[in-house]
Amino acid sequence: MTTPLVGHLDPDFLVIMNETQDMLRQVFGTATPLTFPISATGMAGMETCLVNLIEPGDKVVVCIQGFFGQRLVEVAGRAGATVTKIERPWGDVFDVEQIREVLSKVRPKFLAIVHAETSTGAWQPIEELGKLCHEFDSLLVVDTVTALGCVPLKVDAWGIDATYSCSQKGLSCPPGLSPISFSTRAQEAIARRKTKVQSWYFDITLLSRYWDAERFYHHTAPITMIYALREGLRLVLEEGLEVRWARHLRHHRALKAGLSALGLSYSAVEGHQLPQLNAVRIPAGVDDLTVRRKLLADFGIEIGGGLGDFKGKVWRIGLMGHNSRANCVFQVLGALEQCLLAQGLKVAPGAGVAAANRFYAENY
Repeated sequence: MTTPLVGHLDPDFLVIMNETQDMLRQVFGTATPLTFPISATGMAGMETCLVNLIEPGDKVVVCIQGFFGQRLVEVAGRAGATVTKIERPWGDVFDVEQIREVLSKVRPKFLAIVHAETSTGAWQPIEELGKLCHEFDSLLVVDTVTALGCVPLKVDAWGIDATYSCSQKGLSCPPGLSPISFSTRAQEAIARRKTKVQSWYFDITLLSRYWDAERFYHHTAPITMIYALREGLRLVLEEGLEVRWARHLRHHRALKAGLSALGLSYSAVEGHQLPQLNAVRIPAGVDDLTVRRKLLADFGIEIGGGLGDFKGKVWRIGLMGHNSRANCVFQVLGALEQCLLAQGLKVAPGAGVAAANRFYAENY
């Protein structure tokens, strides 16, 4: 990010744009040309996908099993969609047959679902949903904000039509950009619109003219952020996607062993717990804010509190991107143990760190 600035239409910067798009396609697992970063944070990606696909009165189905499923409903409603909600308890995931039943009745323009629910730590299986949506001539929109660069994601192979993410999580860049990708089917749906896109800034037909060969002026791109994203993507690909996904899973399993030894349980259902976002229930009698403040003040460790229905009920411990490392696992387990002891919780001294050590020793 300290690289000297150039103009956003400078020939050298256009080369960087091309390289960034090419690497982003590899990380998303897509060949679609309409893949690039929106000049705004992850929520802008959500809004871009929804406002471009929705015209007033369009029927859409949204899956809700956490805070960001609710956010999808809010944005879709503001864009004028008629929204049908499918809900599961927070921390749970959806069964394909449950979704099939609703799609068969509603026949929506698209189905929207969160791949990695940040508020609950639940890992939603989506591999079969693209095929399912094709059965009902629907598009598939997937929130991959907490998934990209952390867990397997194969946009083309899984039939995802529109997806959005962010720069600051699995890609380990600063916040400020939202990578998006639209399939050919999604682009055809946009081309059939009878009304203008609700948002001028997020109108993909305008944005794409800047990011394709035309390079038509749309806005002044955040040059420094593009530098950062390009480097983040380069590091992801240098490591290798398969290796990176395996790394996240390995350190998650070590952390889970340690957290279990401390008496903490996960809020997401077994078998569907995200490796990069470990959401655990706060033990009875332990104050949420006191522990998080102590972690930050005494140890320089920040963990997330609960969102929405889980506010004050869970802690969210991220092992994302660069921070998915053994030293982060040991640091948070040791620090959290001291915080729990200070709250009067009975914890066997060193139990969390010892359990993580055993896992690493047995899974070298």
